[in-house]
Amino acid sequence: MSTCHTPLSSPLLLVVTVLVSLFMLAPMVLSLMAGLVNNYSSGIRSGLTLRWLGEVWNVYGGTVGWSLVLAVACVVGNLLIGVPCAYALARTRSRWASAFEELLTLPVAVPGLATALALILTYGGYRDFRQSFFFILVGHLVFTLPFMVRTVSPAFRRRDIQALEEASRSLGASFRQRFLGVLVPAAFPAIVAGSLMVFTLSVGEFNLTWMLHTPLTRTLPVGLADSYASMRIEIGSAYTLVFIAVILPVLWSLQHLAQHIQKRHGT
Repeated sequence: MSTCHTPLSSPLLLVVTVLVSLFMLAPMVLSLMAGLVNNYSSGIRSGLTLRWLGEVWNVYGGTVGWSLVLAVACVVGNLLIGVPCAYALARTRSRWASAFEELLTLPVAVPGLATALALILTYGGYRDFRQSFFFILVGHLVFTLPFMVRTVSPAFRRRDIQALEEASRSLGASFRQRFLGVLVPAAFPAIVAGSLMVFTLSVGEFNLTWMLHTPLTRTLPVGLADSYASMRIEIGSAYTLVFIAVILPVLWSLQHLAQHIQKRHGT
């Protein structure tokens, strides 16, 4: 029966896939093209130019480096806090652990603006901290921590990893030796997948960052919103082009690295 349906369904699936892809890509292509023409109202007849890209880079170029540094720092913070937290939740059988794990996901369900407001009300009085990138980093950690914990915790619950831990304990390994020498390498693919997710979320996060930033601590998404709100549409579209040109090579490189590690260490 399946062989009879395949010749009929494949062309239909192909047509649907192409139509859906075109529907999703068309707005992106149109937006990017708007940043490369002299005048959006006249379209491509006004001629192509790189002037808008140059203006965007002059005004918002500094946000590129800070966004990448912020995303890397967020990954490091998640590795230091999220991985041990995932292990603790995986080994704790208390019902309070389940409740804590559910509470940990609240920042994902609650709008980012509400989370940012809570951080400002609690820590906004510390002026130097409030006006630094560390304040935004704390917000990103609160938002991304559940993704790291949810990704790594199931790996620590796997029976083969628990068996490895028991074997190393029976051989006299200390907790530090078991954790760093056995558990982390065994769960490494999950940790890499969580890190990639955290990096992607941190780079593109806007709602929370918009509330926490200052004029001196803007990130790529905040600069993108500013350019949309206060300048010509060509400037905003050129900013989109810069955003994609910066982020896509980084994400492709990280994805390639994650696939390489998974092939080497298994799933």
